[in-house]
Amino acid sequence: MRMGIAIFSPPGESRAGRKGRVGRALSWLSPLVLLFLAGCPLWAQVKSADLTDLSLEDLMDTKVTSVSKTEQKISRTASAIFVITAADIARSGATNIPDLLRMVPGLDVAQINANTWAINARGLNGRFSNELLVMLDGRAVYTPTFGGVLWDTLDLPLEDVESIEVIRGPGGTIWGANAVNGVVNIITKKAGETKGGMLVAGGGNLDQGFGTAQYGGGLGQNTDYRIFSKYFNQDHLPGPAGAVGADGWHLLRGGFRTDSRLSGKDHLMVEGDLYSGRENAPVTFLPAVTSPGLQNIDIRAPLGGGFLNSTWDHAFSAASGTTLQVSFDRYQRADILQEDRNTFAIDFQHHFAWGSRQAMVWGGGYRFTDSSTRGNLTVSLTPPDLNMQTFSTFFQDEIALLPDKLYLTLGTKLEHNFYTGANWMPSARMSWTPGARHMFWAAISRADRTPSQTDTSVRANVGGFPGPGGLPVLVAFVGNPLFQDEQLTAYELGYRVALSPSLSLDVAAYFSDYQHQETAEPAAPFFESAPAPPHLVQPFIFGNLMHGEAHGLELAANWKVTDRWMLSPGYAFEQVHLHLDAASHDTSSVRQEEGSSPVHSAQLRSHLALSRGVGWDASLYFVDRLRSGAIPSYTRLDTGITWRWTEQLSMSVVGQNLVKDRHLEFVDENGTVRSTLIKRSIYGKLTWQF
Repeated sequence: MRMGIAIFSPPGESRAGRKGRVGRALSWLSPLVLLFLAGCPLWAQVKSADLTDLSLEDLMDTKVTSVSKTEQKISRTASAIFVITAADIARSGATNIPDLLRMVPGLDVAQINANTWAINARGLNGRFSNELLVMLDGRAVYTPTFGGVLWDTLDLPLEDVESIEVIRGPGGTIWGANAVNGVVNIITKKAGETKGGMLVAGGGNLDQGFGTAQYGGGLGQNTDYRIFSKYFNQDHLPGPAGAVGADGWHLLRGGFRTDSRLSGKDHLMVEGDLYSGRENAPVTFLPAVTSPGLQNIDIRAPLGGGFLNSTWDHAFSAASGTTLQVSFDRYQRADILQEDRNTFAIDFQHHFAWGSRQAMVWGGGYRFTDSSTRGNLTVSLTPPDLNMQTFSTFFQDEIALLPDKLYLTLGTKLEHNFYTGANWMPSARMSWTPGARHMFWAAISRADRTPSQTDTSVRANVGGFPGPGGLPVLVAFVGNPLFQDEQLTAYELGYRVALSPSLSLDVAAYFSDYQHQETAEPAAPFFESAPAPPHLVQPFIFGNLMHGEAHGLELAANWKVTDRWMLSPGYAFEQVHLHLDAASHDTSSVRQEEGSSPVHSAQLRSHLALSRGVGWDASLYFVDRLRSGAIPSYTRLDTGITWRWTEQLSMSVVGQNLVKDRHLEFVDENGTVRSTLIKRSIYGKLTWQF
């Protein structure tokens, strides 16, 4: 069971001095952006390569970094990895990161309302999917308050994304705790690849208005930069009964990136952004101790935050180098629970070749995060303010048992967290390439999901009823300070093959063994005199009394039908079987978790390059029914036509969710947010690069 509370927060008055210093530390971004803009020449924007121009054998040699933290060909990667390229993004018609992730087989993407999503890999989905680790340029955006991702504020100009590397399956050996069922690494383009100007403007019936203004150039001989500003305003979706869902929102963001060549062996990247906005949140709350249950309320929640991230790469030689990454992240949100969080992180890694057959990488990291919350009768955290530290180190060795044929990769990560102490996350992976077109791989790995603040310290009151003698009884979910790590041991097999110069196939099968999964256990009632009136509390305390297994199959293919037409089908199958320990008295967690993801899902994406600079793209998605929430199956069709008038100017018209006017995708059974209906939409977009 996943208990999550929407975390938003204006600054607390008792911390005004500290927060003022943080605000001043971020405030230098605005003058720096203006400095970059002044007096710099224009260059034509560099276009990303169109992968449909490559042979499928070349695609097998595409390099990825998210599996081992070093560049590695897909044909040697012993992991279920899917790469969303810049060309895929440009053709998708998507306006946000969650919709882009729909194209990954085995990744469950469900929209709850206009600004809330449930996203996870390989099952166990939920609004707070705490088994998926998401990163932007290697900087983790996983928040420990509830364990998950704030998808509404994970936003940037999609034209600046170089690729999104998605690992289905554990990544704990390299990335640490919470990379249990998957890893998503969003990688942005270097500043030198986006020189020149870009203006994007568009709007439609749902995305009522959006736009991006971006400019890139050079500072001297050794530094490239880009600056951008992005805004969007999205309308409300309809509620289940047809009324307005009260979930519209808008967001304004500005940011920058610089890439500097400090020397022939040193490269420094610095990036950051600031954002501010407001979203309507259809949430639930408890108005009084004597209320029979949670009541609906529509609030307007302010959003604010930003980050700074720097990465220094140093090359000792062609076979050895180091990377040092330092980042600071801050956000403020104000919903039912209000939160202000600051996070500082530093990570170091060193990769080197030892002899002719071994490639090693090792490193360590430190993370400090500080949160301040303000609760209420519905939900609160104890203590309301908390500082946490995490220390980690890892080592991985890739051994060429048969050069260019057979590789064995062994590694482990040691991590010490605030709640449960040390975590040990080992893995063993093997890849075999018998020929240029075939690759087999197998892996066994362990990953841990560490407790969140809601697991250990939440008090969530959900309703009450009259007790003996008329004494009110209040039902509450209560955190457990002794909550333990959830654990996974995963067994995976995979096969990649270029069946012909025009057809490739990627297959992955897995068996996942889950231990110590979260349950909600009834405990002995206790008396409270406050808040009034005096009442009994019937608590349900979080425990680790569920275990089980999941098995599944994922397929992805690319078929180059002609030089102008590419088809990309995909399919995923999964069965989840969970069981309660003998000591458990939980009555809902098994049903919720087993039914939170579809058994079958499928997709078919098509790209057709027509004449005179016209391209037609279509994506068809089928999602099987969800037993949790009683969500019926649905089919989604997105399609769009792009007309490139010149090399600099293009226009797109995109339709989304065209099969059915309105459909439901997910219900948060924990009751923290209300679902609305995803509706048919159409928008137009104009892009000018100069």
